[in-house]
Amino acid sequence: MRQVLLYQDEDGVWIAEVPSLPGCGSDGETREEALANVREAIDLWIEDALERGETIPEDYSPIMVVQA
Repeated sequence: MRQVLLYQDEDGVWIAEVPSLPGCGSDGETREEALANVREAIDLWIEDALERGETIPEDYSPIMVVQA
Protein backbone atom coordinates (compact mmCIF):
# COMPACT_ATOMS: atom_id res chain seq x y z
CA MET A 1 0.00 0.00 0.00
CA ARG A 2 1.32 3.46 -0.92
CA GLN A 3 0.31 6.94 0.12
CA VAL A 4 -1.17 8.89 -2.79
CA LEU A 5 -1.73 12.62 -3.05
CA LEU A 6 -5.04 13.17 -4.84
CA TYR A 7 -6.19 16.60 -5.96
CA GLN A 8 -7.88 18.44 -8.81
CA ASP A 9 -5.95 20.78 -11.07
CA GLU A 10 -7.25 24.07 -12.43
CA ASP A 11 -8.95 22.25 -15.33
CA GLY A 12 -10.81 19.84 -13.05
CA VAL A 13 -8.62 16.83 -13.87
CA TRP A 14 -7.85 14.60 -10.89
CA ILE A 15 -4.11 14.19 -10.26
CA ALA A 16 -2.70 11.26 -8.28
CA GLU A 17 0.95 11.41 -7.17
CA VAL A 18 3.00 8.90 -5.18
CA PRO A 19 5.54 10.86 -3.09
CA SER A 20 7.65 7.85 -2.14
CA LEU A 21 8.15 6.79 -5.79
CA PRO A 22 9.82 9.65 -7.69
CA GLY A 23 8.04 10.44 -10.94
CA CYS A 24 5.20 8.01 -10.26
CA GLY A 25 1.76 9.45 -10.82
CA SER A 26 -1.25 9.53 -13.08
CA ASP A 27 -4.51 11.37 -13.64
CA GLY A 28 -8.12 10.86 -14.60
CA GLU A 29 -11.40 12.60 -15.31
CA THR A 30 -12.79 11.27 -12.00
CA ARG A 31 -11.26 10.39 -8.63
CA GLU A 32 -11.95 6.73 -9.29
CA GLU A 33 -10.26 6.83 -12.69
CA ALA A 34 -7.21 8.63 -11.28
CA LEU A 35 -6.89 6.07 -8.47
CA ALA A 36 -7.23 3.13 -10.87
CA ASN A 37 -4.62 4.67 -13.16
CA VAL A 38 -2.17 5.36 -10.34
CA ARG A 39 -2.49 1.78 -9.07
CA GLU A 40 -1.31 0.63 -12.48
CA ALA A 41 1.46 3.26 -12.49
CA ILE A 42 2.69 2.03 -9.07
CA ASP A 43 2.83 -1.57 -10.31
CA LEU A 44 4.75 -0.53 -13.44
CA TRP A 45 7.13 1.71 -11.46
CA ILE A 46 8.00 -1.10 -9.04
CA GLU A 47 8.30 -3.69 -11.82
CA ASP A 48 10.68 -1.43 -13.75
CA ALA A 49 12.79 -0.66 -10.68
CA LEU A 50 13.12 -4.36 -9.84
CA GLU A 51 14.15 -5.18 -13.42
CA ARG A 52 16.94 -2.59 -13.10
CA GLY A 53 18.02 -4.00 -9.73
CA GLU A 54 17.01 -0.88 -7.81
CA THR A 55 15.77 -0.79 -4.23
CA ILE A 56 12.09 0.08 -3.77
CA PRO A 57 11.79 3.08 -1.41
CA GLU A 58 9.79 2.73 1.77
CA ASP A 59 6.50 4.61 1.93
CA TYR A 60 6.32 7.90 3.81
CA SER A 61 4.53 8.31 7.12
CA PRO A 62 2.93 9.83 9.05
CA ILE A 63 0.50 11.96 7.08
CA MET A 64 -0.17 15.52 8.13
CA VAL A 65 -2.95 17.57 6.57
CA VAL A 66 -2.73 21.34 6.75
CA GLN A 67 -5.51 23.64 5.64
CA ALA A 68 -4.45 27.08 4.52
